[in-house]
Amino acid sequence: MAEEIKSVAEEIREEAGEAKLYSNFIQDFIDKDLEDNKYGGRVHTRFPPEPNGYLHIGHAKSICLNFGLAAQNRGLCNLRFDDTNPSKEDTEYVDSIQEDVRWLGFDWEDRMFYASDYFEKIYDFAVEFIKNGKAYVCDLTADQIREYRGTLTQPGKESPYRNRSVEENLDLFGRMRAGEFADGSRVLRAKIDMASPNLNMRDPVMYRILRAHHHRSGDKWCIYPMYDFAHPLSDYLENITHSICTLEFEAHRPLYNWFLETLELDNRPQQIEFARLNLNYTVMSKRKLLTLVKEGYVNGWNDPRMPTISGLRRRGYTPESIRDFCSRIGVAKVDSTVDIGLLEHCIREDLNKRATRVMAVLNPLKVVITNYPEGQVEEFDVENNPEDPQGGTRKVPFSRVVYIEQDDFMEEPPKKFFRLAPDREVRLKNAYIIKCENVVKNENGDIVELHCTYDPASKGGTAPDGRKIKGTLHWVSADHALDAEVRLYEQLFSVDDPDDESEGKTYKDYLNPNSLVKLTTCKVEPSLKTAASSSRFQFLRQGYFCMDSVDSSPENLVFNRIVALKDSWSKVAAKE
Repeated sequence: MAEEIKSVAEEIREEAGEAKLYSNFIQDFIDKDLEDNKYGGRVHTRFPPEPNGYLHIGHAKSICLNFGLAAQNRGLCNLRFDDTNPSKEDTEYVDSIQEDVRWLGFDWEDRMFYASDYFEKIYDFAVEFIKNGKAYVCDLTADQIREYRGTLTQPGKESPYRNRSVEENLDLFGRMRAGEFADGSRVLRAKIDMASPNLNMRDPVMYRILRAHHHRSGDKWCIYPMYDFAHPLSDYLENITHSICTLEFEAHRPLYNWFLETLELDNRPQQIEFARLNLNYTVMSKRKLLTLVKEGYVNGWNDPRMPTISGLRRRGYTPESIRDFCSRIGVAKVDSTVDIGLLEHCIREDLNKRATRVMAVLNPLKVVITNYPEGQVEEFDVENNPEDPQGGTRKVPFSRVVYIEQDDFMEEPPKKFFRLAPDREVRLKNAYIIKCENVVKNENGDIVELHCTYDPASKGGTAPDGRKIKGTLHWVSADHALDAEVRLYEQLFSVDDPDDESEGKTYKDYLNPNSLVKLTTCKVEPSLKTAASSSRFQFLRQGYFCMDSVDSSPENLVFNRIVALKDSWSKVAAKE
């Protein structure tokens, strides 16, 4: 992992001298700042997740952007946990976030911080605001504060507690910290402008009373700073130069600047916003994802149907494919929705170059080759990956009884069906040409077995007389096949926009009932017995699959379908 992380950073730095990997309007800001020597030639970014859930594919875009821009400009990027709301935070999330960032290929070195590292300093800053007459303790309830705030078309009303003296505010704020008041009974608010057209500037809350055990500071604090107050100050304390965040924080930028300017701080960081990633057939809200987990709609945060990084990792996505996806979608100033087909295209393109081709039969149909000697076993050399010159070959055993896919046989085939049928020949890949002679059915009329003959002179699958064989099937030797469970995944939601509630429905009404189909009678070739956990393969004619990192073992093989072979997105892109 350390070598991979190093190579990613080096790749970005090498590209920076020529065609930059991250060429966008944010880089233009940075170029101008470097030209003006605004920060003494420094570029210092940060990735600041809240430890209240697992990271998802949208966070991957932010990770790649923050760490990538820092590496590209030979700067630094911090990992900082915004742990200002202990009621929703957990060390499980802290650990998962670190694992996800490392897995994507980025390293914060010795620069991992927490907003809670700065609680004492942030408190001191709040006291300074009070002393300067720029903050006051307010006794209004949360509902009253919302009522007093006004609307987009009407100004707000000043709180009746707005003009408390500095001395009274200092006393009350100190007593808030000491725990004298009940949760929610008082807050500290900035004194700005209740008539501002920007609602965020109408005396926003800076501190609230909240008795909740903090995962790092324990019960030391019963008051916690709000994100809008803690974030700019944390950026400043870490010497951040460019505070890159998503577009929903654009309206918060005047407040970000006001906190820093009011304190008259030097070398103030600047906030730059970019459009967040929206993906069709997907929800990105951590609140909604948490509901799916808690209510059992999915099997945890790392369920392969989830858009979380851990879910994508378990499903079989590679860090390279996700970084490629984030690079392809670019960085924009306007929100838009990306087709999930592009993400699937990126993993197909990556695995096409590296995944070993193997034979796996998902819905097996028994084929007895009646003229093949009983007890005889042959081994065929099979190419591991035609796209990889160094991929090599492996031995695959062949015997008298093999399994093929049920869908590869039809008793009464349509005209353009080129697979197996009565009195028809097909090629068993890398093995022999066989011909169907007899169909065996059970008492219900279901086909349970085929009797075929083979052409001994067609070894390797080539007809000795040059006759054309249109169909080629994958197969597995029955005597050597391994039992396996295969999980076929589709999108978790059945509609393009599951967040659309215009018809009175919620995202849970759009859950796809076919998002997971388990096949428990699959047969796979014996080479998979020793495959490492999370290994990825192309099952011939089926798609790309990954050995499940949680449930699979040598005694109980479980494979997840990462993506099918069909790539409709690349065809659409080529036409455009």
